[in-house]
Amino acid sequence: MEQEANIAAIAHLIQLAVAPVFLLSGIGAMLAVMTTRLARIIDRARVLQEQRVPTFGDELVVLSARARTIGISIALCTITALLICAVICMIFLSSFLSFNPSLIVAILFITAMVTFICGLLALLREIFLGTSNIRSWLQETGESKPSR
Repeated sequence: MEQEANIAAIAHLIQLAVAPVFLLSGIGAMLAVMTTRLARIIDRARVLQEQRVPTFGDELVVLSARARTIGISIALCTITALLICAVICMIFLSSFLSFNPSLIVAILFITAMVTFICGLLALLREIFLGTSNIRSWLQETGESKPSR
């Protein structure tokens, strides 16, 4: 009978941990998007360097700012994932060590959400930097829309 109670308790813990695990997979998807954006920024800088483009310095400054911003976003989302992992650990530890984790879990989760919001804001900033660079290029060349 006691073994069944333990299994039921562990099953309940796993149910509690499922929501944060789904959140982790969403954060992982966001990290994949961000690392792809960073790779494209780095690739563009390499192309500019190889071609010795006259406006290389101006665009490189923008690319550097974008890389720095997306790096901040990646760091914040990684911290978010670590905090969510800590939430999952606290849920399991509290059961085995018999303590109330409510305050710790709440603080960890709120901190995770704040870091995730900041990471998304940094991603948004990087997107704005990228699109403003395109708009300024179009204005300089006198084109109203990009050619295909």
